[in-house]
Amino acid sequence: MSEWQKSDWRAKPRVQMPDYTDQTALEAVESQLSKYPPLVFAGEARKLKSQLAAASRGEAFLLQGGDCAESFEQFSANAIRDTFKVMLQMAMVLTYGAKVPVIKVGRMAGQFAKPRSAPTETVEGVELPSYRGDIINELAFTPEARIPDPAKMLQAYTQAAATLNLLRAFSTGGYADVHQVHQWTLGFTESEKAEQYRDLANRISDTLDFMRAAGVNSATAHSLQTVDFYTSHEALLLEYEEALCRLDSTSGKWLAGSGHMLWIGDRTRQPDGAHVEFCSGVLNPIGLKCGPSMTSDDLKALMAKLNPQNEEGRLTLIARFGAGKVAENLPRLIQTVKEEGANVLWTCDPMHGNTIKSSTGYKTRPFDSVLREVREFFGVHKAEGTIPGGVHFEMTGQDVTECTGGVRAVTDEDLSDRYHTACDPRLNASQSLELAFLVAEELSALRDVRQANAV
Repeated sequence: MSEWQKSDWRAKPRVQMPDYTDQTALEAVESQLSKYPPLVFAGEARKLKSQLAAASRGEAFLLQGGDCAESFEQFSANAIRDTFKVMLQMAMVLTYGAKVPVIKVGRMAGQFAKPRSAPTETVEGVELPSYRGDIINELAFTPEARIPDPAKMLQAYTQAAATLNLLRAFSTGGYADVHQVHQWTLGFTESEKAEQYRDLANRISDTLDFMRAAGVNSATAHSLQTVDFYTSHEALLLEYEEALCRLDSTSGKWLAGSGHMLWIGDRTRQPDGAHVEFCSGVLNPIGLKCGPSMTSDDLKALMAKLNPQNEEGRLTLIARFGAGKVAENLPRLIQTVKEEGANVLWTCDPMHGNTIKSSTGYKTRPFDSVLREVREFFGVHKAEGTIPGGVHFEMTGQDVTECTGGVRAVTDEDLSDRYHTACDPRLNASQSLELAFLVAEELSALRDVRQANAV
């Protein structure tokens, strides 16, 4: 077998990718990107892989969240800060519930491309190519806007670099101080409808007070002031991914320099396809979306291709079935993993299987359905004796109205108020934090069961 090369994907069948009309312009962009510094480094990717390995053993928990599709137009320091802030709040609540470290991975600094259910869309009798994310074309419904433009890759790189720069500053500059994060969370629980979460928030307060009394505070414990924060995105636009691929001098392996963790979507997971081929050769941790159409044979082939050495922390299986469909799909895939003796991390994406059209015509996701899928995911793992190791949400720190329900009770009629997503509906800050409290309850109950069984 010949050694893997970063361009090997070009000989494989490609789906969900644009056909660029100007090859000369495309090659010029790829050449320019290939000279730019990588956005992430091999040591960071290896550290994340070791932490994901711990999550697969139940010794940590993965929180992965962020934008459906990052936007050039909505890019701002405040938007990055607000999403980072909510993820820190969610992580604090989950840490308390699980009593294990929470790994924080943002869908940020690279989530610019989106797969689409159809290559074209028709509006008022006019048919145009689908919008595929700002890294490829534009949302405006005009023939010019929908032409794939390779120069957008350079803008995406610049925005990703700026995003990562700010995230690293927030992570280490004091903004992530655990006491400050908890004060933000207390603001949420003071609302009348969040009363059920107040008890947990008060218990976290008591713990922090005890630590402070014992002399453990932000001044004496550096770990209370800083966090590890990683980035991830779907590896969809392979010209961009290849251009940022770098050889790691330490290991002699290839690093996908575009983000710490990449995942393969449910529409691009063909075992002999271009996306699986590319991801098989990089040292980064890889996620694999598993939808209802995933068969046992598919999963076996993909695990063999993506993790031939059966490394812990290398492969994360992201279950996304839809509320009410978990019990008929997840157990057979868990059984397949058991039969193969495969090392995987199981996480739950309760967003993508629960998208509906509201009575007012907006694409939305009912919060109750999202919550139900999470509970079903935990229930199946409890029954199977396996480890539910993480959650994967599309969310934002902004006060949007895109998903219905939650303590703020967003209705179909409210969706038009602040519906800002360029693609799929996201949980807002309040809904995200509420979900974290509910997942923390599941993790706490799971921990109690494990302790009882260990006695």
